[in-house]
Amino acid sequence: MSAAPVPVALNTFREAVRDRVLYNLIFFALLMMGAAILVGQISIGIDRLVILNLGLSAISIIGLVMAVFIGVGLVSKEMEKRTLYSLLARPIRRWQFLLGKYAGLVLTLAVNTLFMTLGLAAALFYVGRPFVRSDGLVLVAVYFILLELALVTALALFFSCFSSPMLSTLFTLGIYLTGCFASDIRTFGEFTKNPAIKTFTRVLYYLVPNFHNFNVIAAAAHGSRIPLSLVGNNTLYATFYVALLLVSASAVFSARNLK
Repeated sequence: MSAAPVPVALNTFREAVRDRVLYNLIFFALLMMGAAILVGQISIGIDRLVILNLGLSAISIIGLVMAVFIGVGLVSKEMEKRTLYSLLARPIRRWQFLLGKYAGLVLTLAVNTLFMTLGLAAALFYVGRPFVRSDGLVLVAVYFILLELALVTALALFFSCFSSPMLSTLFTLGIYLTGCFASDIRTFGEFTKNPAIKTFTRVLYYLVPNFHNFNVIAAAAHGSRIPLSLVGNNTLYATFYVALLLVSASAVFSARNLK
């Protein structure tokens, strides 16, 4: 594969790091973890549970905000600044440009997630709780959060190739929320006994990404076992959807008239 996307990815990472919004979001996430420490100290005996629940939730929510609101502007921002045309005038194809933008934002999300995870570890250490083997489940939960964010970023990038940032945001959040409740929506269709609704909810269940499978925060906080098969299935599932979305985004963007 050509190395053309690499400079685009690194430039996207540098731009995202320089964006003050990122620092504000990280500060907010660390503030939430600080609040978790306070609540955990008040909640005698369940400090670990409270800190992990709030900390992992903060990592997930802040990451989602970054993925959506930065992802929907990956293409439109370059067009507004007129830098896209100079980039495409160089020996770089449109799909390579999109791949570079996607990789740059995913790298940004990974780095920020790493720092927030270290903040969560510091919060646990601060309350005087030693690290135990079951804390490895927290790393699995963080890994699932990263898979989820990679998928949301691909969704945001796909919609940004043919829609405005506002509509792209609505579309991405709409599919994300639908994916979080995909199982419930399918169950609702089964209960209605209406063939049309039943078919629609079943198609919707298989069409939208099932984000519910990535949420193991409660299991990690309680120290419950997370099957190894789930790690493999979620990895393959996210990889498939991301690849499908990136190929679709490249097809749409390549056919778009940028004049």
